[in-house]
Amino acid sequence: MGSEMCIRDRTYTVDDIAAILGIAKSTAYRLVNSGEFKTIRIGYAIRISRKSFEDWLAMEEPEEKI
Repeated sequence: MGSEMCIRDRTYTVDDIAAILGIAKSTAYRLVNSGEFKTIRIGYAIRISRKSFEDWLAMEEPEEKI
C-alpha cells in the first residue's frame, strides 16, 4: 500500500461525528442523513467524507467578534 491512504484515513463514522460534536448518536444519524455533507454507504455502514465534514464544520463555527 505504501503511500495510499486507507479509507479510514479519509472518512469518519457516525460515532466519530457524534463524539466530535458532542451530540447523541441518534442526532448524528439525523445530521448525516440531512445531506449537509458527503456520505458513502457500504451495506449498513455509513462513512462520512472527512474533508466534506470538516468544510461544513468550518462554515458552521461562529466568527470571533473583535
